[in-house]
Amino acid sequence: MFKVLPILLAVLYGLAMYRFSVWRTGRELDEKSTVLADPALVGMTKQLANALDIPRIKVHIYEIAPVNGLAAPDGRIFITRGFYNKFRAGEVTAEELASVIAHELGHVALGHSRRRMIDFSGQNAMRAALGMVLSRIIPGIGIWIASGLTSLLAAKLSRSDEYEADAYAAALLTKAGIGIAPQISLFEKLDALTKSSGGTAPAWLMSHPKTAERIAELTKMQGKWES
Repeated sequence: MFKVLPILLAVLYGLAMYRFSVWRTGRELDEKSTVLADPALVGMTKQLANALDIPRIKVHIYEIAPVNGLAAPDGRIFITRGFYNKFRAGEVTAEELASVIAHELGHVALGHSRRRMIDFSGQNAMRAALGMVLSRIIPGIGIWIASGLTSLLAAKLSRSDEYEADAYAAALLTKAGIGIAPQISLFEKLDALTKSSGGTAPAWLMSHPKTAERIAELTKMQGKWES
């Protein structure tokens, strides 16, 4: 009984942290976002909504500087102020931002956004539970092995999610008459848009696949669908 108790406590801790993460994320998004009202981008969302046969897609601007898009666990889609500013400056087209929205819609439709809420809280619980077990088998280094295995699993799942959302977006953009080309062109400039100092981790340790690999997959899809 006493051997099982620490594992049960770790699992309960993970569940509690998950609930707290959902609440905290929702509150921050509510406080720091406004509904997107730009006519050109609203027009793009209407095309996507028509392709999905739904009344509309509500997109919000999240008031933070980094260039990013995200999907909340409740299904809301967000474009950061930093990304929107790139559009206003002419560095990103309306069609390219539509590809971001389509990608985030993919995360919602495929259930990724809700699952991602346990990325940190769930990983912590898994790391703690696995660490307790491995520490009994391999004293001293069991916790390090548990941490490494948990991080590798999470990175693999996240990369898989990105490829699936890319494919969903490509299909949706094609059906909406926008096409895959803006999706590819955005990826081609994405590294420059999000440029930061320092090196990059190996692809198998990154939470997102390498941009070149994502472009290759989309180009393959585009060639297959247009032939």
